[in-house]
Amino acid sequence: MRLATFGDDRIGVVHGDAVHDVSALVDDGGSGSRMRRLIEAWPTLDSTAVSAAADRSSPARLADIELQPPVPDPTKIIAAPVNYADHQSEMNVDAHVSALGFFLKAPSSLLRPGGTIQLPYDDRRFDQEGELACIIGRRARSLTPAEALDHVFGYTGLMDITMRGGEDRSTRKSFETFTPLGPWIVTADEFGAPGEVDLECWVGGEQRQKANTRNLIWDVAQLVSYASSVTTLHPGDVIATGTPAGVGPLAAGDTVVLNLSGLGGRLEVDVRADAAVPSPTTGKDRGPVPPPAR
Repeated sequence: MRLATFGDDRIGVVHGDAVHDVSALVDDGGSGSRMRRLIEAWPTLDSTAVSAAADRSSPARLADIELQPPVPDPTKIIAAPVNYADHQSEMNVDAHVSALGFFLKAPSSLLRPGGTIQLPYDDRRFDQEGELACIIGRRARSLTPAEALDHVFGYTGLMDITMRGGEDRSTRKSFETFTPLGPWIVTADEFGAPGEVDLECWVGGEQRQKANTRNLIWDVAQLVSYASSVTTLHPGDVIATGTPAGVGPLAAGDTVVLNLSGLGGRLEVDVRADAAVPSPTTGKDRGPVPPPAR
């Protein structure tokens, strides 16, 4: 099932180019977004009842609604540094995820599908990183890899927009608009094996990334297991699985498109630099050296 957040905290089931509002499945006035509350309640829901609610609602055209990040308010966004060997090579770094663990991105960096990445500085390089992300479905702590995927609700697309330099990863990747997410969640039962996902990312019509998640250094189960050994995972939390090779600089006027097999839709955003100013930090010429612009 494909589940989207749209408008003013509405939830929809996506069928083709139509969205069927099923917001009534979640009571008004609870804590957190409707999607988070739906994910938390999912084990008690019958998928037949969800489908029936979708059938009863009048569909809206996908083109006529404004999608929001499918989980607009995760308690945390966990991301995997250097989780593809080819990206390790292009960045010329000697450590990958097994040595680095994970880093956190600010939830306030989320951006809706169709939104606009705003580059904050005019003297720094910013790169695109297209990734598969998983959405946690149940509260989890200290999972084994064998248990991990049973706690994944579904999968979606994520762009980990990155400022290059020597500042901490969580700083360089947490600017407002730096985590486009979507276009929707595909539930785990429909999405299929997360270890066989084709990933493609284009910038300005140029294909920059083309990979398959079978080449992850730590697969989804390992990532979820490790994350749960450090912190309690909650329904709606987002785990980004890492970027393959092909990262490159963004510029105002670019359009970035991410496609993942199994999603049935692309995540697309634009890039602008409307209020860019010089960077106040001095990390520009520090840290790993990214590949040269093409």
